[in-house]
Amino acid sequence: MQPLEFLKFTPRNNCGECGYPACLAFAAAVTKGGEQPDKCPYVDVSALGDEFATTDHGQDGMEGVEKLLDGKDVALVAYLKEKTSGIDFSQAAEKIGCEWSGAEKDCLLLQYLGRDVELCHKTVTISEQDVEDPRDQILLYNYVSFGGGDAPKREWVGMESLPNSISKVRTLRVYCEERLASFFTDKTELMKTHAAELGAVLDESPEQSCSAAFFISVLPRLPMYVLFWDEEKEDNFPAKVKVLFDEKVMDYLDIESLVFACERMAERWVELAA
Repeated sequence: MQPLEFLKFTPRNNCGECGYPACLAFAAAVTKGGEQPDKCPYVDVSALGDEFATTDHGQDGMEGVEKLLDGKDVALVAYLKEKTSGIDFSQAAEKIGCEWSGAEKDCLLLQYLGRDVELCHKTVTISEQDVEDPRDQILLYNYVSFGGGDAPKREWVGMESLPNSISKVRTLRVYCEERLASFFTDKTELMKTHAAELGAVLDESPEQSCSAAFFISVLPRLPMYVLFWDEEKEDNFPAKVKVLFDEKVMDYLDIESLVFACERMAERWVELAA
C-alpha cells in the first residue's frame, strides 16, 4: 500500500495523536517505515487487509523511511557510476569544464563550491576526503553523465522559467533562498567575506539595486547569479535572496539535481560564516 492509499483510512485532520505532525507523515511511516497503524486511534486496522494483519509489522517509523531513502540514494549512485563507466574522460573533460588527470589515474578534476574534486569511474573525493553524502555523488556523476552542452551565456532566468520546475520553485525558496536570507540578515559584509571561499565573485555593478550580488559556479559550467537584498526595517521589508540560472542550465543537469546544488550552496555558505 502506498502512503496516499493509507491516508484514506486516517481522519486527515493532522491532530497529532499518533505522534506524527501530519496524517501524511504517519501514512508514510506506516507504509514505508513499518510503523504500527494502530498508533492512530481513528484507523480501523481490520479494514486494512492482510498486509497489516500481523502484530510485528515493525516500529522503525520515519527512521525506516530515511533508511529506505538512503538505500535508494546508494542504488542511484551505483546506477550513475555504471552509466558513466563507458565515458572517455579524456574526451569528456573539456565539454563539461573539467581537467583530465591523465591515463594513470583517469579521473576528472574539477571545483565544486570552492573545493577540489577528483572524480574517477568508481570513486570520488572532495578535498581528498571520501564523500559521505550519496547525494553529492549523485550530483557529481549526474553532471558528468549529462555530457555538457553549449557554453553558458550568462543570460539569467529564474527557476520558474525552466521546464517542469513548478513543484521545485518552493523547495528552492525554502531550502536555499530563505535560508540564506535569514542567516545573512544584517550581515551583508559577512556574506561578502565568505563568498570567495565558495569560488564566488562579487558583482561590483549589478543592474538591480540590491545589497550584494554574486556570480557562483557551483560546478565548472553551472554558474548561478545570487542577488541579496538586506532587510529594510523602516519600510518593514525582510531580507530576500533570489537565485538565477543560465538559460542553458538544463543542458548540464536535471531540475532535481539543480535544486540540490542550490541547497548545497546555501548549506556551505552558512557553514563557512557560522
